[in-house]
Amino acid sequence: MRTVRLPSGRTMPALGQGTWNMGEDRQARGAEVAALQLGLDLGMNLIDTAEMYGEGGAEEVVGAAIAGRRDAVFLVSKVYPHNASRAGVRAACERSLRRLGTDRLDLYLLHWRGDMPLAETLAGLLALQLEGKILEFGVSNFDRDDMLEAAGLPGGAAIATNQVLYNLPKRGVEWDLLPWMHQQHMPLMAYSPLDSSPAETSSLLRNATLVSVAARHGITPGQLAVAWLLHRPNVAVIPKAVQLEHVEQNRAALNVLLSGADLSELDAAFPPPRRATPLAMR
Repeated sequence: MRTVRLPSGRTMPALGQGTWNMGEDRQARGAEVAALQLGLDLGMNLIDTAEMYGEGGAEEVVGAAIAGRRDAVFLVSKVYPHNASRAGVRAACERSLRRLGTDRLDLYLLHWRGDMPLAETLAGLLALQLEGKILEFGVSNFDRDDMLEAAGLPGGAAIATNQVLYNLPKRGVEWDLLPWMHQQHMPLMAYSPLDSSPAETSSLLRNATLVSVAARHGITPGQLAVAWLLHRPNVAVIPKAVQLEHVEQNRAALNVLLSGADLSELDAAFPPPRRATPLAMR
């Protein structure tokens, strides 16, 4: 599996599995566990989840999927902003660890910025790291100004990554956030590679250019959208899939080689930003 390098020198898989909307329907649990396990079998050992997803339900699904194979998994979870005080982040982390059936997280993220002072959150994350409950910590849904502020606080230099919405139709992070992260040698984690709502996903997958380029490679438009992100330097991608066929397609996207002509066509259909725009969020 291709990897991206974190500022600490540790590596993280470039392609993983998301779990948004998992853990919300008990009847779907078996299919969700099976999908994650197939992804692990195929080498997609990065699994991203959050205490918010299904109010802990997704973490329970992940815990069932990784049982007996925890050491092979790069495990990521996220803390609610309202739980991100110094004491609150500890309690939230311990609840997540119990649901996941593990004693540690490889990466723990502040899900988005709330009212809690960043300095207090970072202090809590540093304490968890020192105790070995988390190996790395970072943030999610932070724009460049937020990153600059966090980087200047005690513990800010240890931020490992920023997980944001990034896909072909929503490329605003390329204006200033992604270049800044490149300067810091910090990888970006891209969520919602097929866009963030059913209507937006449907529109993306019907885009004539995406369909044409995908057909040229003998892949689906969804695979092409994931492959495009995997061609971005120092970007990790976490598509979510429950159908086994989609899991296999996501893994196969890692092997797609896009030419300069392919990328130019996609740039014409989905232009990069020409000005600063608010950070897109799901």
